[in-house]
Amino acid sequence: MNLNQFRYIMGQVFVVPILALTVLALALAIQIKSSADTVQQIQSSDRRIARVTLVSKLIVDQETGLRGFQVTGDPRFLEPYRQAEHDLDPVLNRLYERMHQGPTANPQQAVIIAEVRDNYHNWKSGFVAGMMKAANASTELRDPELNMRGKQQMDSIRADLDRLTDQLNQQRVERIDRWQRQVKLMLRVLFGLALAAALLIGLFVRSRLHMVSAAFRGSMEEAQRRAAESFRSEQELRTTLCSIGDGVIQCDLEGRVQMMNPVAEDLTRWPLAEAVGSPISAVFPVINERTRAALESPVMKVLRLGQTIKLANHALLLRRDGTEVDIADSGAPIRDKDGKLLGVVMVFRDVSLERRSQEALIAHEKLVVSGRVAATIAHEIHNPLDAVQNLLYLIRQGGSSSETKEYLRLAESELTRVTEISRAMLGMHREATSAVIIDLRTSLCDMLLLMERRFAKLDVHVTSDLATGVEVCGYPGELKQVFSNLLANAAEAAGQGGTVHVELLRGVPHVTDTGESVPPGAVVRILDNGPGIAPDTLEKLFEPFFTTKGESGTGLGLWVSRGIAAKHGGTLILSSQLTGPDRGTIAEVYLPLSQSDSHVTPEIAPDAAPDLPITPDRQATRTVNASLASPPSL
Repeated sequence: MNLNQFRYIMGQVFVVPILALTVLALALAIQIKSSADTVQQIQSSDRRIARVTLVSKLIVDQETGLRGFQVTGDPRFLEPYRQAEHDLDPVLNRLYERMHQGPTANPQQAVIIAEVRDNYHNWKSGFVAGMMKAANASTELRDPELNMRGKQQMDSIRADLDRLTDQLNQQRVERIDRWQRQVKLMLRVLFGLALAAALLIGLFVRSRLHMVSAAFRGSMEEAQRRAAESFRSEQELRTTLCSIGDGVIQCDLEGRVQMMNPVAEDLTRWPLAEAVGSPISAVFPVINERTRAALESPVMKVLRLGQTIKLANHALLLRRDGTEVDIADSGAPIRDKDGKLLGVVMVFRDVSLERRSQEALIAHEKLVVSGRVAATIAHEIHNPLDAVQNLLYLIRQGGSSSETKEYLRLAESELTRVTEISRAMLGMHREATSAVIIDLRTSLCDMLLLMERRFAKLDVHVTSDLATGVEVCGYPGELKQVFSNLLANAAEAAGQGGTVHVELLRGVPHVTDTGESVPPGAVVRILDNGPGIAPDTLEKLFEPFFTTKGESGTGLGLWVSRGIAAKHGGTLILSSQLTGPDRGTIAEVYLPLSQSDSHVTPEIAPDAAPDLPITPDRQATRTVNASLASPPSL
């Protein structure tokens, strides 16, 4: 049962009793109205009886006054007569009107009143007028014939009044009986209706209460089922949190710990009972591995920004026992269904072993690169030294002074070339202890010089267009390793008779491989006109140990190169075209430009990509549109 159904039932429970009580009140009102009408009729009968009684009294007063006057002859005895005469006619007329017309008219009683009125007027015109005439003539007032006629008229009036009174009394008694019957009927009807209404309301409310009770039981069962599911889900969640290998910490809006899983307890050395309610800065203090400066807690950063964040690279967790551990961390906001922020959950893990593995892989890749470059150096140095040795032999054999000078000039030129190769080699493998300002043109020229003989061996034509004054902040040896990998890959992809073009651009707006716009910086672009790379292969090139070179490749070059670019706050993007005149592959290395007024530190931006990404990012694709023939040859 939903809320609307519940409201509808409650409305019925409220309305039906009101309707039943309204019907009961209506029936009661009808009965009361009928009883009130009967009471009014009874009161009308009482008023008529009172008026008839008043008429009888007035007539008696008149007769008594006349008898006293007749006996004594004293006019003072006529006062009651005169007073009654003044009131009697209006009373008779009013009584006649009420009985003759109106809601309580009674024609039979009106006839009687008319007879009384006529007999009264006859009594006055006969007996009373005769007596007054005799009194005025000073004759005898006790005329037997006149008295007898007056007595007969008065007896007729009394008989009519008695008959009228009897009828009125009988009518009153009938009305009282009817009123009593109505009252009894009203009580019975009221009792019956009340009983029926109570029974109806009781049955109706009972049925609705059964519905509500059934719905309530269903809701209780549903609530119990959901509570059981919630408890089971909570237990499963707790089991999951206890089973995963990452540490999980949940905090409230004030940055206080609410929950930790066992892995988080082990990594922080804080028991859950002591950590709950403590500030996250006390339980989870993090510092920069290189500068030892305190880093902002991921929880507080999420609360400040309201979005998912990742911890900066080179972060160390200071455990409660004083030890340190390398960690990778991320934080995310916890929101309700309306999007309101409720808290923060933080997930972190120990990456010490991963860091050591990455360092070992990087060292292995450096050895491979060193071996490859060493072979190149051996060929590059061997040829000039052979030339010097031959020139010295010719000098020892003797010759003209001009020939000897020419031999010495050639020998000096070859030794200069050996010195340049040696300097480039040292520049590549002398690791800097901190980031420095690097001239990218010089670094690229060094790598092109070192790989010149390899390009010639592969019969690859190399052109370049390098802008001057392009400087970045970083580690020279690591960037040269990136350029060496990309140039070697381009030369091998171009193949026999192929072309490789190297560009260095400054102030180019750039979009990272994750779609994020970054400020204009330096872009090193290496283009080849090889067969291109299939899309499914292109997606896997940055995975560690994935290689298309068979036994001759390690599968680490591009993976390490992307990690180095990310370490310098940049990106490495590969795109390829399989058909058309622009067929080939483009490798782009974006690096942020250095600022002359900024302090050079080895720390990369906090939100930069990790040193060595493990999974490949999305690849950007664009058409190779650079001209490979126009730039001047090296």
